[in-house]
Amino acid sequence: MLSSSKSFLAVDFGAGSLKLAEFEITEAGALSLKNYGVKSLGLEGSQESKREATILRATQELLGSKAFGAKNVNVCAPGFHVFSKFVKLPPVDESKVTQIIQYEAQQNVPFPLEEVVWDYQILGTLPSGELEVLLVAIKADIVEGLFRTADAAGLRLQLVDVSPAALCNAFRYNYSDLEGCSMLLDIGAKTSNVLFFEKGKVYARSINIGANSITQDYATEAKIKFPDAEDFKIAEGFVSLGGAYEEPESEKQAKISKIARQVMTRLHIQVNQTLQFYRGQQGGSAPQRLFLSGGASIMPYTAQFFAEKLNVAVEYFNPLRNVQINPGINLEELAKVAHSLGEVVGLALRNLAQCPIELNLMPKSSLNQQKLSAKKPYFIATLCSVVLVALAVGWFSYSVSADKQATLDFLNTQLGPIEKSSTELAGAQGNVNKFKQEADTLTALLEDKTYWVEMMGELRRVFLQTEQDFKRRQGIDAGVWIEKFTAGKPPAAFEAASSEDSEEKPKTQWNEAMMKRYGKFLRPPGSAEAGGDSASTDDATGKPKPVGKTNEIETVSFTCRGVNLNTIKPTHNKDLAFTLDRELQAATNFFTIGTNASFLTKDSKLVVDSNNTNTFTFEVTLKLKRPVKLF
Repeated sequence: MLSSSKSFLAVDFGAGSLKLAEFEITEAGALSLKNYGVKSLGLEGSQESKREATILRATQELLGSKAFGAKNVNVCAPGFHVFSKFVKLPPVDESKVTQIIQYEAQQNVPFPLEEVVWDYQILGTLPSGELEVLLVAIKADIVEGLFRTADAAGLRLQLVDVSPAALCNAFRYNYSDLEGCSMLLDIGAKTSNVLFFEKGKVYARSINIGANSITQDYATEAKIKFPDAEDFKIAEGFVSLGGAYEEPESEKQAKISKIARQVMTRLHIQVNQTLQFYRGQQGGSAPQRLFLSGGASIMPYTAQFFAEKLNVAVEYFNPLRNVQINPGINLEELAKVAHSLGEVVGLALRNLAQCPIELNLMPKSSLNQQKLSAKKPYFIATLCSVVLVALAVGWFSYSVSADKQATLDFLNTQLGPIEKSSTELAGAQGNVNKFKQEADTLTALLEDKTYWVEMMGELRRVFLQTEQDFKRRQGIDAGVWIEKFTAGKPPAAFEAASSEDSEEKPKTQWNEAMMKRYGKFLRPPGSAEAGGDSASTDDATGKPKPVGKTNEIETVSFTCRGVNLNTIKPTHNKDLAFTLDRELQAATNFFTIGTNASFLTKDSKLVVDSNNTNTFTFEVTLKLKRPVKLF
């Protein structure tokens, strides 16, 4: 759950329209709709070259036309920009789950990972022991465009969600009392989402068919512009019932109704294929009911079309079923667009409570900007310290220079009579050089002192962020802190891939396909298959090479102590440790991660304190971005 002010905004940047709503949390802890607005984006909303300027203009118009008072905003990225996939992971130790999900992301996301923002959520464990994971990704420049739009409109973007996740949260919130399998079909302008809900589980798929296909096909056949075709579709269009039903008298209506049926038939084929996959590969049941949502779902006879094709009861999704409505809102006007507000309600729920699916596609650049704003007071204090240090060094240098000049003047006046004192003059010059070296040493020491202060501040932020992220994902308070802190050279195996002892065997019996795909995650460190680093061993003896003595600190190690949460759930202690590990990996300004993709050391066992079972400890080793000298 995200913290929020009393009032906040939720925006769905769809392909065909922009939906903006203002919500607040009541004193009773309920969600209340204060205000809303819907703005059509037209064809430009799905054209990449014009989309950003189009949504900015629509956002500014909505904000200017109605009294929206909030500035903090959660947004939903458009479905046609988002890649999503449900993947199954083998039953491995929890310490390897992050590595395997990273591997799956590299294999499945159709773009280089450095060009995208991606997130995942473990949805549950299948009877076979496999983990079911929802993986989503979006190109980073798309999300950064959303941030630019929010900034230009005077809004503060706090969260970036995706359409399937927001719809899932909205449906669970409003229809948690339903039994059996329910299907939700959200028909958008460019893409459609089909979701299945059954016994606490969810499955979703995006289909690249939307209502813009009807408009475009009709515009081409009637030889008219897209906006004119769109207006006619909204005013006169419907889905032809086909068969023996009598055609309308209007030739235009007859033409667009047939095109609408053709597009809906193509959509039905994709929906039916998804249904067969859900029942066959996901072990799901046949849906007992179908809910329609999205802007295109209200075209006349759409419900009858899918009721006939799928042979199930059809009704329209009401995302405001359990949401309080401000008395000043016109309910008749709201009812006309309520079916299209599923995403904004799902976004608002992220500020209310722990949701079934919680994703956040915030790019690193935007997160760094937010962190920078939070750290501005520290930067100002550091800048003042640097200025004082510079003044001190300048005064010291001036004093040394003055002494040097005085000595030279004296020697010049006495040069004739004290020719034989040249050796003393050389000694005076040596003292000047010594003073300069001492000044340089002092400057370097002050610089490293500042570095340590900033690093400690970053560690404090990481530990606070770990507790917040753990609460957001798990819904409970957690505590973790540093008990013991040491610094030194890195251990010889710091860069080796982290693994369990080579004699340890996985407890779960894997089939051949799973072993072929994921076996490398279980190979012992140092082996060629596991990508081990042999550079730390002597070629002749096979023993570790000695580490030379140095006055530079390259690593810091510390013992972490945390509140023992295993009494709540046996895996919570590991979850807390690996949440800290992920946050440390993001602190790239101070630490660099090795090839093991983890700062947790090989011996980082979670040990519950025998004298105080309310806490547990584990070890962490960090490699500094640059060595720091000791003087």
